[in-house]
Amino acid sequence: MKRIITSKKIKDFEIYLRNEERSKATIEKYMRDVRCFISFVGDTEIDKQKVLDYKNKLSDGYAVASANSMIAALNCFLRFCGWHDLCVKQFRVQRQAYCSEEKELTRAEYLRLLEAANKKHNERLNLIIQTICGTGIRVSELQYITVEALGKGEAVVNCKGKNRRIFIVPELKKKLLRYVKEQKISSGAVFITRNGKPVSRNNIWKEMKALCEQAHVAPSKVFPHNLRHLFARTFYSIEKDIAKLADILGHASINTTRIYIVTTGAE
Repeated sequence: MKRIITSKKIKDFEIYLRNEERSKATIEKYMRDVRCFISFVGDTEIDKQKVLDYKNKLSDGYAVASANSMIAALNCFLRFCGWHDLCVKQFRVQRQAYCSEEKELTRAEYLRLLEAANKKHNERLNLIIQTICGTGIRVSELQYITVEALGKGEAVVNCKGKNRRIFIVPELKKKLLRYVKEQKISSGAVFITRNGKPVSRNNIWKEMKALCEQAHVAPSKVFPHNLRHLFARTFYSIEKDIAKLADILGHASINTTRIYIVTTGAE
């Protein structure tokens, strides 16, 4: 039987991921990665050599971590199709003792971003930055920071089939309560658009990038997930408890958390 990827296989794979209760972001990424492979092989029959050629192509155009994540998505799809013998190994990665100072956001740079947001009179963005950096949540989890959560002083985040409690520290809670009062937001998500919908990840990303020049921060450092890294490094520098940090960040594996707390050589 010929091994050709049909539109039905792709659609069935998406349904499978939903039934597996994968997060919306994971499903979108897996589907995007599978389509990337399809654009490489076209409508021809697939064999192991073509998968290996695709793997080599990824090594030329992507960072190792990105390439490995794309291989993981492809392997998942191949196993779903029953083509286990076509799966390939990920690239081996040497764990780094230190991270590049060109990548990690510093506290001083974080403060300059807040100042730049204020100068642009973008209070919503200013508070979004403070909320992510003050709680360690993912940008996709901002929707769980609600008026009701502010009343309790904590939010219950549901991500990847797991619930975890996120504490909203008093200083941040006070700022957010003042904000929702001024914006006349009586219930639901704190950070919303004019239409009342939660602010999208893309909008936050674009607004943050617009701060770079005025804040004198390299654009390569300015994106929502880097705020989560800053939270993790700051928390670990105080508590020195990687297991507790993993729970707060919602990581299933401490090995994932280790990536977040790699320090720079200067530190």
